[in-house]
Amino acid sequence: MSDGAGGLPATLEILLVEDNPGDVRLTKESLRTTPIDHTFHVVTDGSDALDFLHRRGEFADAPRPDLVLLDFKLPRLNGDEVATEIEGTPSIEEIPLVVLTGHPAQDRVLGLDELPIDDAITKPVDADGFLETLRSLDASWSRTELGTEPASATESESEPAR
Repeated sequence: MSDGAGGLPATLEILLVEDNPGDVRLTKESLRTTPIDHTFHVVTDGSDALDFLHRRGEFADAPRPDLVLLDFKLPRLNGDEVATEIEGTPSIEEIPLVVLTGHPAQDRVLGLDELPIDDAITKPVDADGFLETLRSLDASWSRTELGTEPASATESESEPAR
């Protein structure tokens, strides 16, 4: 991964864990306007998220993401279960984990401050909020020059086997 100015990465491999197709589409559209070149990998439940991160089963050849955007309410395994397993696994716990919430007030209700997450973003994700969140994670990325043109996003969707 090359690095961008102000602690922002110039490129990102993003694992988006979201079961709502509308939120997936809105997130992708919003992040296309950022100056960060990124590749999306999408899974729709917590179990597939862990398989992707551990490179198990159909995700054996999955790239290691630079960032995980995790919806909290998911089928099979909830976001808190995914976050807890990530925290206890040395090979993946250093990956920044950002929870997607439906409402800012949910943070307290859901107890997000007690979970091993790096930040939370309110849905729908907007480009400015995303960049602000990345700046809050600047310890994960070093500082060099960031391009000024919006990135052309590459998309890769990993759909769960049904």
